[in-house]
Amino acid sequence: MTAASARRQITRADILDLAGYAAVRAEKRRALVAIKAVRRLAVGPVATFYFESYDTMWMQIHEMLRIERGGETQIADELAAYNPLVPNGRELVATVMFEIDDPERRNAILSALGGVESTMSLRFGTEQVTGRPESDLARTNAQGKTSSVHFIHFPFTPAQIEAFRTPEQQVIVGIGHPHYGHMAIMPETVRAALATDFD
Repeated sequence: MTAASARRQITRADILDLAGYAAVRAEKRRALVAIKAVRRLAVGPVATFYFESYDTMWMQIHEMLRIERGGETQIADELAAYNPLVPNGRELVATVMFEIDDPERRNAILSALGGVESTMSLRFGTEQVTGRPESDLARTNAQGKTSSVHFIHFPFTPAQIEAFRTPEQQVIVGIGHPHYGHMAIMPETVRAALATDFD
């Protein structure tokens, strides 16, 4: 796997053919377990933030290609879909999932969380970084029901990057929705890993 700060975009040249990926898949999956372990944070009882990177998106693209086998057209589509989730050096990017196994309970909770994607933030020191939902499609429908999956960008100023990089800096990840108001303190191992996402 690459160093988290080394790559900002996945190109066609980075994509292995199916046989090439099959040869390295087990090794890549093992390496990704360790990477993901320090890029994940539960906030409240059912929400988890998965902070993305070049490596997580590289793997996601290859898994989609392995499953669907759509050839060159699919490669272009997957690059277009997942490259925006690779941090650009001035942001953190999280896939936020509301993970609820029971279908009835999931429907009831998500139906009460319209607009939750606009209430996510990171706080550290005197700084607050407000999340910006991925703008490609609406995640809350007209009836006020939200999706179980959200893609959130956290854009940083240079000063905020420096503050976030401070060792042992306390970072609070929050969701401020009226029906899901929860916060979690980011472990130092996670903060240190995410600090490498910045240029």
